Amino acid sequence: MRFLRSYWSEFDATLSFQSLFIEMAKKSYVLDTNVYLTDAHCFKKFGRNDIILPIKVLEEIDKHKKRQDGVGANARHAIRLLDELRARGNLHKGVRIGKGLGIIRAVSSETSLLPSNMDRRDADNIIIAAALGEQKNAPPRKVVIVSLDINLRVRCDAIGLDCQDYQENQVIKEKETFYSGFTKHLVDDEIIDRFYLGEETFIEEDKGEFFPNQFVMLVSSSSEKKTALGMFLNHNKPIRRVVDHKKGVWGVHPRNKEQTFALNLLLDPNIDVISLVGQAGCGKTLLAVAAGLHQTIDLSGKFNPKYKKLLISRPIHPMGKDLGYLPGTMEDKMSPWIAPIKDNLQFLMDDDKEAMALYFSKGIIEVEAITYIRGRSISNAFIIIDEAQNLTAHELKTIITRVGENTKIVLTGDIEQIDNTYLDSRSNGLTHAFERLKPYELSGHIQLTKGERSKVATLAAKVL
Repeated sequence: MRFLRSYWSEFDATLSFQSLFIEMAKKSYVLDTNVYLTDAHCFKKFGRNDIILPIKVLEEIDKHKKRQDGVGANARHAIRLLDELRARGNLHKGVRIGKGLGIIRAVSSETSLLPSNMDRRDADNIIIAAALGEQKNAPPRKVVIVSLDINLRVRCDAIGLDCQDYQENQVIKEKETFYSGFTKHLVDDEIIDRFYLGEETFIEEDKGEFFPNQFVMLVSSSSEKKTALGMFLNHNKPIRRVVDHKKGVWGVHPRNKEQTFALNLLLDPNIDVISLVGQAGCGKTLLAVAAGLHQTIDLSGKFNPKYKKLLISRPIHPMGKDLGYLPGTMEDKMSPWIAPIKDNLQFLMDDDKEAMALYFSKGIIEVEAITYIRGRSISNAFIIIDEAQNLTAHELKTIITRVGENTKIVLTGDIEQIDNTYLDSRSNGLTHAFERLKPYELSGHIQLTKGERSKVATLAAKVL
């Protein structure tokens, strides 16, 4: 009996140790408001770890639910998801998020736990206080704040709280690994000679990773100055020669190899989704508009245009202080936001405002607000979505799924110049688009690296 009592005592101690180990291994995550506003399903993406939901976060989400954009949509969706959980249990006591997932629990904030020099009325500090309260009440458990707000993460670190960025919405972890749509490939000298003679040239599967419609510079192994440019289609098809477009497209002549690559993509009838990324002044919007006009309007009368209209849109995110509501029709309201597009149209039409007005009145050129694209099915059109880096992945998915038959959609933007405070270079919709679509033959991407607007614009983009 004494042996059995000793055995069971050791067994109970082992169980207690295992339970303590499991408890310490699990974490409690406190998600900042901006995480819910970026991804309504965020609380489902932390495995078996528990989610702490500060009441202040619920109040902050509620303030955004009437917004008519992606942030508002996420706010409303997050509220609905939390309400579904509430129907299954009590959020105050804790509700199991799902099978194999942790528990979500709503808590009040003990602002008395904040350092005396921190403002106890500040929303971020109130959320930090909730994390401090959880840390106090459950000492074995590691408490981590997750936020897209860099300053909040710095504050957490300053007072000894674990914190991290929300990375579930980041399609890629390091900027250096962004897909550029261009690569160099070392080959034997005679292969380049045969390529220029028009002989078929293939890239074998064991020679590295290549993607459909990726541009390749063949570099001679004997002399790096001996090169040839081509487009990789797939391993079973020969590399296609790049068309130089020296005659130009609607008066636009490519000034560097990246612009030449862009025109090859824009004028290819087999590529339906194109993304052009680059700094200000690299020509991405001008090239897209020129290619759109070329395939929509036939000035010579010698061929039937492939598309019936050119549709242009861009997200509304002001740089600096917002001017508020604007008067007039939808076209009047969009006018300030679409001004850069009109500048390009006027340049391409030699400032012929009458001709441009005629194309607008006939519906050949159409300006549409991003808000009103949802629900449409757009066929026989050349679509340009400018400043696409300011769109979330969900918003861009909504737009691309509007594409109907015989429609090409072009996404342009600068992922280093984002005005949407809830996005960054790794989580915006444009980055999601070209990273997710790169394995598919109907898509193409190129990063334009050189500014061509003017010497002043190039210098400013480089040093300011």
